[in-house]
Amino acid sequence: MTLLEKINETCAFLAQKGIKNPEFGLILGSGLGELAKEVENSIVLDYADIPNWGRSTVIGHAGKLVYGELSGRKVLALQGRFHFYEGNPLEVVTFPVRIMKSLGCEGIVVTNAAGGIGYGPGTLMVISDHINMTGQNPLIGENVDDFGPRFPDMSNAYTADYRETALTVAEKIGITLDEGVYLGVTGPCYETPAEIRAFQTLGADAVGMSTVPEVIVAAHSGLKVLGISAITNHAAGFQSELNHNEVVATTERIKENFKMLIKAILSEL
Repeated sequence: MTLLEKINETCAFLAQKGIKNPEFGLILGSGLGELAKEVENSIVLDYADIPNWGRSTVIGHAGKLVYGELSGRKVLALQGRFHFYEGNPLEVVTFPVRIMKSLGCEGIVVTNAAGGIGYGPGTLMVISDHINMTGQNPLIGENVDDFGPRFPDMSNAYTADYRETALTVAEKIGITLDEGVYLGVTGPCYETPAEIRAFQTLGADAVGMSTVPEVIVAAHSGLKVLGISAITNHAAGFQSELNHNEVVATTERIKENFKMLIKAILSEL
């Protein structure tokens, strides 16, 4: 089955379940999936029940697709994403973005938990740009012409208007929102202190193991993108050790501000 055939099959299945015409896709990272619980008039599907869909195996990822209304907008929310380091091919990692485009989304909001290079734990950072250090690209292979060109422009992968709206809204509701460059690696090991020093030299403000493949496919598909990182820990070399428990604990501490911010932004997009 070709990628396009898989997309069409999945879209037909979701339409049968009552999922149609979402305005925005939400990809919710580690510990941030709780926002999906606030979606009203919701239709909730387990990933395992959706044809051609991946599996999420990471602690803090519920593995559910949630459709409904949030801040007056129709949203399709991923309560947990797929990572390359879980053994998923990039076609699977980015498949939900293809579905969001095919179902009619105007844009996507991509969130993640990230290590801070320029910022400390507890910071919310709107992503202005990214650096792809994965050594991978989800567009390698035959181009899907129905979605976009063979050589897509990544100059404005993160939509400037969305970013300006996010910063304005954050100021209005009294939440500090910083801005910076996200650097994507494959994981699953955390980076070495030497790698972090190198990434700092390259101009990265945060580092993580997701987001970049999804945004590349979104840009290829003509979707607008807002990216927000929750800085959950200092990157390697800035603290004595790194572990996933800290990531989950920090997202728990900042999740109320995070949810408030995303809901306020959605109402203005």
